[in-house]
Amino acid sequence: MTIYNRRWRGNEMKTIKPYAAMGVAFLFLISSAAQGVHHQTAAQSIEKPEQEGKEPFDLLMETLMKIIHTPSLSACIIKEDDVVWAKGYGWYDIENRKPSSENTLYMIASISKTITATALMQLYEERMFGLDDDVNDYLPFPLRNPHYPDEPITFRMLLSHRSSLAEDPPEFYQYFPGDCPIPIYPWLETYLVPGGENYTSEIWSDDRPGDAFHYANVGFGVIGYLVERLSGIPFDQYCREHIFIPLGMFNTSFRLADVDVDSLAIPYRFSFGRYIPYEHFGYIDYPAGSVRTSVSELSRFAVAHMHGGVYNDVWVLDDETVEMMHAVHYPGNPYGLGWVVWNASNGDRFIGHTGGDRGVTTSLSIRLSDNVAVMYFINASPHGLLGVLAWKLVEYLLFWKADHMMT
Repeated sequence: MTIYNRRWRGNEMKTIKPYAAMGVAFLFLISSAAQGVHHQTAAQSIEKPEQEGKEPFDLLMETLMKIIHTPSLSACIIKEDDVVWAKGYGWYDIENRKPSSENTLYMIASISKTITATALMQLYEERMFGLDDDVNDYLPFPLRNPHYPDEPITFRMLLSHRSSLAEDPPEFYQYFPGDCPIPIYPWLETYLVPGGENYTSEIWSDDRPGDAFHYANVGFGVIGYLVERLSGIPFDQYCREHIFIPLGMFNTSFRLADVDVDSLAIPYRFSFGRYIPYEHFGYIDYPAGSVRTSVSELSRFAVAHMHGGVYNDVWVLDDETVEMMHAVHYPGNPYGLGWVVWNASNGDRFIGHTGGDRGVTTSLSIRLSDNVAVMYFINASPHGLLGVLAWKLVEYLLFWKADHMMT
């Protein structure tokens, strides 16, 4: 099942397709590329950075990049607790010809939700709340679906996208140059409570809390604010002190002001044969998707989740909490606690998350059956159906490479 949500800034609930179908799709994409479906104007023909001794795999990746219409891509493969392969392709800054690498920073959009959920679950381990507690007991405003005013909304529901908050309506699509200057509270109250200045009834579904899955970015905005309320410090500061710094992710942040913008990939859109840059942006509910990081740094966070909450002897979570986050808590739900959970047709179990925004396409997938993970960051959005198919194939190729490296 595929779900595109706000700004398609979120996630794709996915199952791994049979390899044969992927192969057919790949042949179609390569054929299309050869026929020139990705023409660029002569004024902006992008030469890729020179890479000595290119392998067939690199050529395939570059072909997919042309189909996707992305200036750059950064990717890595993790086996157990080691990054066994990492590489960047293309230019993350076209105008200044800056080549991408595994250390290039990218906005990762909704992969950020895995970090936000981890922050909240750290406070769960401190016994500061129970998963089935009513979040109203911890908020300064009432969070209730007006269709079910007597039904509590719990932490478990928010983390699983079962709170009855609906997919975000168009009014929610607000971007700001740089970091958003508006604090998340009291904005949340004005947006979620009937009668509020920014309230829209579309934000609430007709389903009873807990009954149905609705992917809602604002729900993770609420989670970020709950982290602030419980910890007593700003959400971004909490994550920096309790997740990023302990894991050695010194160049990672939810706030644009905290990162080296010169090393940050510029987001682009492809239009009429040209790459058009977006300015770096933020939004009010920043805990839902505004992390900037590199594949080399996010790999540390991924390894922690692959190894019971531990990376390099640093404990981020207890193993029981990690297992809880990776489990489905509602029958048929495609989401655990902050993580997408799915099974391949061959029985392999996966967790992960994707992300999408203006000039952003990202994916992190962890195959739990043998502790192999792949991730990639792209500084562009998919360009048409062909682009969507192509970036799905990027993940397929990364797992293919991972499997062949281990044989």
